[in-house]
Amino acid sequence: MRKRKLGVNGPEVSAIGYGAMGLHLAYGPSDHQEGLRTVHRAYELGVTFFDTAELYGWGENEKFIGQAVRGFRDDVVIATKFGYKRNFETDSRPEHIREVTENSLRFLGVDHIDILYQHRVDPNVPIEDVAGTVRDLIQEGKVKYFGLSEAGPQTIRKAHAIQPITVLQTEYSVLERDVESVLPTTRELGIGFVAYSPLARGFLTGGVKPSVDYEESDMRRNYDPRWQPGNFERNMDLVRQLAEFAESKGATIAQLSLAWLLAQGEDIVPIPGTRRQMRLVENLGALEIVLTKDDLATIKEIVPDGSFGERYPNGNPEWV
Repeated sequence: MRKRKLGVNGPEVSAIGYGAMGLHLAYGPSDHQEGLRTVHRAYELGVTFFDTAELYGWGENEKFIGQAVRGFRDDVVIATKFGYKRNFETDSRPEHIREVTENSLRFLGVDHIDILYQHRVDPNVPIEDVAGTVRDLIQEGKVKYFGLSEAGPQTIRKAHAIQPITVLQTEYSVLERDVESVLPTTRELGIGFVAYSPLARGFLTGGVKPSVDYEESDMRRNYDPRWQPGNFERNMDLVRQLAEFAESKGATIAQLSLAWLLAQGEDIVPIPGTRRQMRLVENLGALEIVLTKDDLATIKEIVPDGSFGERYPNGNPEWV
């Protein structure tokens, strides 16, 4: 397994990590035992980076990851997140950060959290207060590294001045390029980047369906504009072209898409999520795909600016 370093002062992790959200949030029901087998298989294949959050089932996903990695916890990096209330409003008040951190330590069954992210920027709490609270948790030995998610340059700089940020996590894929305007800031400051939804919530797997074919609890049915009529058909045309090009490279569209992300910089670590071992093995096969400059130019011709439709019903966030 190839390794990559998360930020100038961060941990070394597998070049592709594992995102656990889909086991308990946004994609319908899942099979607990198959999920455990998939995580164990990931570790056997060299994956050493596992991503969870309080929000993913309000502790259920953290308990799952804690159980899954218990036999090899010291060999892996675990990331989790704070910053939401149960009504899905943001809450990064210092006392809430501490409450969530204590819960996460208990749910995961660990004595420290490797990477603690602010899940989303809270407009009601100064980022300096957030960074200061995480700094204190680091000094207390409860957390090793500080991360932000979906933050923009101004927020990153303010937080970094209080407690150095190790990693920024944001959606990034060949179909979602918005964060490329933020990457110069992370690179200037020596901050690593974790790409979530690197397969565009399933668009880049070859198994995508129209929104009406997903279960009610699946966010792609009613929530994600990229799946809605009009956008969906245009995005599927992009997917078709990418799949044809992937086939010419002896790869699947998922492998091509992950290889494209890896080629965007050594500071990038994608964390595709899957419930099935077959998909896991396929995803890790991206590490064997070498893309030339001509290949990258062809992909840019197919998808010059990303997908059709925003990724949230109210539009993509402004980076602040």
